[in-house]
Amino acid sequence: MRLTWNSETAVGGFSEATPILVVNGATPGKTLCLTGAVHGDELNGIEMVRRVVFDIDPAKLTGTIIGVPVANIMGFRRNSRYLPDRRDWNRYFPGNTHGSSASRLAHSFFTKIIMHCDSLVDLHTGSFHRTNLPQLRADLADENVARLAQNFGVIAVLNGRGNPNSLRAAAVRAGIPAVTLEAGEPMAMQSEVVEEGVKAINTLLAKTGMYGKQQRWTRIAPVYYRSAWVRANQSGILFSKATLGQRVKEEDILGTVTDPITNARTTIKSPYNGRIIGMALDQVVLPGFAAYHIGIQTPEAILIEESQMNEGVLEEDEEDGDDSGVDSSDEIDEPETGVSKAQDRMADE
Repeated sequence: MRLTWNSETAVGGFSEATPILVVNGATPGKTLCLTGAVHGDELNGIEMVRRVVFDIDPAKLTGTIIGVPVANIMGFRRNSRYLPDRRDWNRYFPGNTHGSSASRLAHSFFTKIIMHCDSLVDLHTGSFHRTNLPQLRADLADENVARLAQNFGVIAVLNGRGNPNSLRAAAVRAGIPAVTLEAGEPMAMQSEVVEEGVKAINTLLAKTGMYGKQQRWTRIAPVYYRSAWVRANQSGILFSKATLGQRVKEEDILGTVTDPITNARTTIKSPYNGRIIGMALDQVVLPGFAAYHIGIQTPEAILIEESQMNEGVLEEDEEDGDDSGVDSSDEIDEPETGVSKAQDRMADE
């Protein structure tokens, strides 16, 4: 069924009708919500929602799936991350009826849609000409969230509460287990990235007994309890040598920054042993620009992951389906130029 959400708040004199896709299963059960494009320029999640929802056979579904392909339809129409008043909507949840227009929109969306869900997957990409390795952002200190995050298969998991006013964090506070699925870059439709996201969501549906069959996984999802951003120290043009998903060691060269006028060049080296889970696309950068997001694992976790890679991906048999804890010094999310440190830590999600 296709429904619409209309906020009581008209932004800029216009009230946008937002399409909502609902699939009711033949068997009663839990309700899963999938939200895409809370940031209007993040397109991969839109296609993930479409593929998941329209591939479902309601006769074989247990429970309900609510899909919101384009939550921020006003930003989407303008090719913009933001609402028309240039506010980042994902900083105003759960919202209230007496705040800014963004807060009022958030309150309407949260009460009319999110509060009807038993769990939430909020779909995002990197921001501001950056790209992310497909990954979950989850507050693993919350038992229900940790249980939800375990059901996505082998996708990487970055531990963290996220921005306190994000949709994810607000849902968790309301008792709704929620994760953010970050995948790819903004303003692009990346088929391979979309396929990875769809596979992760379908694994969730199978492992929670809502739809399909789950595979017996022999690999454990890599979990990063710490992460840090490596920044450029010179202005110029960034050229990366490292690639997204690459494992790096301390002092490995990640990229170079070259001044196009003086030809002066500096190298960016990794201060950590870890894996590149997010990075900037090649572009003009300023000193302090966040270029490489490194996920840091414990030595034990690295050994487990390496041994699993050597042993093979998974067995073929199937069975019926049944960002607290982060150092304050860690840079969790992509920064936005000209904002506070707190915003800088959360600009990505």
